[in-house]
Amino acid sequence: MSAGSGFLNVVERIGNRLPDPVFLFLWLILGLVVLSLVGAGLGWSAVNPVTGELMAAQRLLSRENLEKLIIGMPRTLADFPPLAIVVTIIYGAAVAERTGLFDSAIRGALLNAPKAILTPVVVIVGMMSHHASDASYVVVIPLAAVIFAAAGRHPLAGLAAGFAAVSGGYAGNLFPGSQDALILGITEPAARLIDPNYSVNIAGNWFFIIGVVVLFTPIVWFLTDRVIEPRLGAWTPVPGASQTAATPEEQALTPAQKKGLAFAGLAILGMIALWTLLTLMPGSPFIDPEAEPGQEFNPLYRSLIAFFAILFFVAGGAYGAGAGTVKSHRDMVRMMGEGIAQLAPYIVLAFFAAHFVAMINWSGLGPILAVNAAAVLREVHLPAPVLLIAVVLVSCVFDLFIGSASAKWSALAPIVVPMFMLLGISPEMTTAAYRMGDSVTNIATPLMSYFPLILTFAQRWDPRFGLGSLMATMLPYAGSFLVAGLIMVAAWVALDLPLGPGVGVHYEPAAAVAPVAP
Repeated sequence: MSAGSGFLNVVERIGNRLPDPVFLFLWLILGLVVLSLVGAGLGWSAVNPVTGELMAAQRLLSRENLEKLIIGMPRTLADFPPLAIVVTIIYGAAVAERTGLFDSAIRGALLNAPKAILTPVVVIVGMMSHHASDASYVVVIPLAAVIFAAAGRHPLAGLAAGFAAVSGGYAGNLFPGSQDALILGITEPAARLIDPNYSVNIAGNWFFIIGVVVLFTPIVWFLTDRVIEPRLGAWTPVPGASQTAATPEEQALTPAQKKGLAFAGLAILGMIALWTLLTLMPGSPFIDPEAEPGQEFNPLYRSLIAFFAILFFVAGGAYGAGAGTVKSHRDMVRMMGEGIAQLAPYIVLAFFAAHFVAMINWSGLGPILAVNAAAVLREVHLPAPVLLIAVVLVSCVFDLFIGSASAKWSALAPIVVPMFMLLGISPEMTTAAYRMGDSVTNIATPLMSYFPLILTFAQRWDPRFGLGSLMATMLPYAGSFLVAGLIMVAAWVALDLPLGPGVGVHYEPAAAVAPVAP
């Protein structure tokens, strides 16, 4: 135990010394400027195997690049794909969240869960609650403890299952949402460093994230019922605990909220019917009859960003009308504004991330490094599953020190996505491997921003439950998720399973051209 504590202490010290992600990108940009001067001076270059273009390192302090940086600064931010995608999704998701739709749907699912399948219901709802953003932490996890206690089970076992699903299962869901839009939006400009015409859509990991739900649900079910709950022992209320006071999130749904959910359900069915009609009608804008075989439905896949944005908006408005949380259209406009305001920290980060990604492109260093690293790895002849396992493990290590998934991926994607494309692995598969590693270690590190909050929830039921107790409870989940995640990524590649509609594991680059040595 002392060795584990020592490791965690080292992680904590390193993590606390790291700068804010905004300044982390600022330092990366400064380092990139210096590296561009060195690379241009030494004549670093490579040939893009896809386009046949000779790529040579460019000085970022040249007149042309300084003009792009300073004069084109607003355009650089505006052209950052994740920003527009996330803002579009947030317009709708903010209405669904602030009307109470997400909250009521989560509580309705958990409070009505049959006792025999209580644990898997908590897990599936926990993974789907990622659409509700931070509400998943403050609703699902404490509510899971309440319903476990009401069923005569240990509430801390319910809390652990909820925490494992919400945080450790962050890569899993049944439907794409804002997180998919954000992460895959970062993937697209990275892929275009090698293939300027490459397009990534919000459904690029859809089948994979469903697979995470299918794989992780029985793991959490087994560990909670067979390992964690027996270890906690029989539940006896502890004197001094405040578990008897129900919060609003733990109360039963009101008739108005049930009416709102019914309205929202009808709105969702209507949206699905509308999109189906638009897809099947003659001359549909969602089908390209002139596209190559297998690519006809690409417009439909790209429309999913708009679909989910409108779906959240319409369903949220319908719920608000039924539940009485929306009195007029002005309420919905206000909610959209509040959603964008909550996005402010990400917009600040996006400014620096956008310039880092753009400057990698201007310098040519990202593609040059990717081409030459791919050539080295090709000589080693490592199988694709092993390469992607390495992505998972690197992501796990980074997750111990940097909490923001988008910050880590913005820094890694311009290197690993082009490199793996040249090795025949699609950008979506590389992204899926990253997301798996970023997910599984969340519950194992006290540096995770919500860890103190989860500990507070636990101490409502047992004031003696400390940081070490929470970590010991969650480590079996984290270890099992990591092993299962590695196996899943390797098997997905080995079996060549589709990652989403029209998206596969492999990328077929043009015939490779030998890179020019620096």
